[in-house]
Amino acid sequence: MRVLAAFTATAVLGCGLAVAADPPAAPSATPVKHPSLKVCNKQADAKQLTGPSRAQFVKACRAGTSSKAS
Repeated sequence: MRVLAAFTATAVLGCGLAVAADPPAAPSATPVKHPSLKVCNKQADAKQLTGPSRAQFVKACRAGTSSKAS
C-alpha cells in the first residue's frame, strides 16, 4: 500500500512539474487587423451614408483607413 501511495504522489508531482514547464499559449497567428463588413455597415448606417459615398466609406473602413477620414 505504501508503494502505491508513493507512486501516486510521485506521478502527481511529476505531472505538476511538467505542466508548469509548458510555455504559455501563443496568441492567435492571424490577429484581426481590420473591421468586418458588418461593423463598417453599422458605421455607415450611423452616418446615414447612401449610394457611392456609402460604398466609398465601407471600402475605406474595410481597408482600415476610415478612422482618419470622416
